[in-house]
Amino acid sequence: MADADGGPMDDQLLKIADSQEFGRRVREELARRRISRQALADMARISLSTLEKALAGTRPFTLASKLRIEEALGPPFRPAAPLDQPAPAAAPERLGAYVRAAVRWLEGSFLTLRPSFNTPNAIFAYVTDISWDEGQGHLVFAERQRLDADFAQRGEVSLPHLSGHIYLTTNDCGQHRMAVLSRPTISGALFGMLATLEVGSGSQLVPACCPLVLSPLARHPEPPTGVLKSDEHPQLHALLAQATAKDFARFHL
Repeated sequence: MADADGGPMDDQLLKIADSQEFGRRVREELARRRISRQALADMARISLSTLEKALAGTRPFTLASKLRIEEALGPPFRPAAPLDQPAPAAAPERLGAYVRAAVRWLEGSFLTLRPSFNTPNAIFAYVTDISWDEGQGHLVFAERQRLDADFAQRGEVSLPHLSGHIYLTTNDCGQHRMAVLSRPTISGALFGMLATLEVGSGSQLVPACCPLVLSPLARHPEPPTGVLKSDEHPQLHALLAQATAKDFARFHL
């Protein structure tokens, strides 16, 4: 959950809800058969670290790891084909009760900019994808192309009518991270702030808040990612500065 700077099937991640449900079934099966996690990792030919993270919910299962686990546990573990169920017509009320037609404009990929936590006067850049999850019936987001890939976030998108803002939220076993963003400007950019946990000394995590910008990836044909120093990509430094200069977010000290 903390932020730092840093073959198709193998990389294909399950949807968050599907991964959580599969993890629940695996934990129950391990307990029923009295199999250790190390034994399952060996049978499925995956690393124990990968299995532990997926079962803890900090990283979704990949399609490849799911298939290997199902093969290792045998046919009794494989679920029967589910009956077709209609997809939810709208997002749950806790996310704003929006329907897809009303939020389709938000779907897409965005170059994401925030101040670097480790390099003074530098920007940390990566990509955020926002898409509609058919099974859950609401928007979800996922980060990629981060130097610190272990800290990439995935979560839900909330669009309440009352505030008119957009919220990207991650809830990992009760540990929260949230971005609050404005509606898009004429350029399609979303400005706001990020509240997260920053990696401190040793294993310490420290609450941190900073400006944040999501700019449509289509406006950046060759988007730079990683740590952008003060003399690199001045137009992106200027774009991030607008978050506070144009009063999209305020920081009171």
